[in-house]
Amino acid sequence: MEGVSRPDPRQAAQTAALSSALAGAVDLSALKARSEAAARQQTAGPQGAPAASPDGAGRYVIDVTEQGFQQDVLEASLQVPVIVDLWATWCEPCKQLSPVLERLANASGGAWILAKVDVDANQRIAQAFGVQSIPMVVAVVAGQPVDAFQGALPESQVKDWIARILDALRDRMPAIAEGERRAAAGGGEPVEEPDDPRFTEAEDALERGDYAEAEAAYQRILDQEPANEMAKAALSQVRFLVRAEQADPSAIGRADAAPDDLDAQLAAADAEIAQDRAESAFQRLVAAVGRTFGEDREKVRSHLVGLFELFPADDPRVSTARRALARALF
Repeated sequence: MEGVSRPDPRQAAQTAALSSALAGAVDLSALKARSEAAARQQTAGPQGAPAASPDGAGRYVIDVTEQGFQQDVLEASLQVPVIVDLWATWCEPCKQLSPVLERLANASGGAWILAKVDVDANQRIAQAFGVQSIPMVVAVVAGQPVDAFQGALPESQVKDWIARILDALRDRMPAIAEGERRAAAGGGEPVEEPDDPRFTEAEDALERGDYAEAEAAYQRILDQEPANEMAKAALSQVRFLVRAEQADPSAIGRADAAPDDLDAQLAAADAEIAQDRAESAFQRLVAAVGRTFGEDREKVRSHLVGLFELFPADDPRVSTARRALARALF
């Protein structure tokens, strides 16, 4: 069955914070405060997963609001896939699909979490996911959307879709296998995983404000496990923190007044990234690439590509800027 569409009058300005989050800006407090997360696990499902939905839908199903989005979706997705069900009370196909998702989530043992979002009550989340029709279901992993479908698919197809996601991530996310073992055993309490000393080392460096050592520690994890999604997300955010601390907002005015000052353009772009103005930063540097040649052009291009790496490759802002960069270069 096809999804249900209707005009969307919501304003894009409402979505800046959530759009940034979905672009990969996972809050590092999820990594810096493991002790708090461990405390939450006493009432949660798998490691880092949310507690039961208040309406009794089940321990692996939660109703998500804009206020809880960071913890219930982004932070939880560092441990297990979070399947986001975007629905509304007026949507008839949603009434067919949502019970299927809830049943599968409750049977999963916490191998994945179902996050239910009423799009009418949480319009910024809907905008951040670019919802055009509902039901829309999005898989979020390590703070980033990785796959999605629209419409009320048959249960067999939903199962196959979820199975493909779990198969692709099982080796990277131990909590998936833990949940599957729990499901096979008919439920039971979650088994708390011991802290990984490699992550503890990185988190300790973050607590000290030693971003260089934290970056090095996360990089050592990736050298050993290139597919470790948690380390990838953390490394990206450490690099973002370094740039944000070094950014000088006044650089934007100086760069606007001196378009040919390359150092000013680079500093201004960093400041715009820190202010969640990625499009402005990208446009600024693409324009600078178009005005320069030789080593200067390569300097700007390299800086711009470095900014791209702060965001997932499929971020539409990155895709648009990459195309513009290609036109400027060729």
